[in-house]
Amino acid sequence: MTIKATDYHHVRLTVRDIATSRKFYDDVFGFDVAFEAPPADADEATKEALAFLFGGVIYQFGGGLLGLRPVAPGDDSFTEDRSGLDHLSFSVAGLSDLHDAAATLDGLGIAHEGVKDLGDAGIAILEFRDPDNIALEISGPNS
Repeated sequence: MTIKATDYHHVRLTVRDIATSRKFYDDVFGFDVAFEAPPADADEATKEALAFLFGGVIYQFGGGLLGLRPVAPGDDSFTEDRSGLDHLSFSVAGLSDLHDAAATLDGLGIAHEGVKDLGDAGIAILEFRDPDNIALEISGPNS
């Protein structure tokens, strides 16, 4: 018997600096915030209820939830060559959206590869990295 999963619910990324990572994800994607760590002056009940955030944030968008958990050591850096995450890919509706995404990254001064057509796979991708070097990708139809 197998588990009958129907979709992803959420992905949470471990980051070094929540302020830096939030600025990046806010500027690039503009996702709505579903949950965020309470301010330092919040009451203890609120702090306890949101302790699962570890001082981070959880975004909500059409694909589900994306969390940022700021517990990585300051000198740590992501590499897809270790066990765990290889990359995280977000989808867009069309090829023009991929080119718009490249223009957005250019406007923000974020380095990225060019839009790559993967031919018979039917998709094109745009690759870039977040402040923790986590490999990100935008995927969409190649026509």
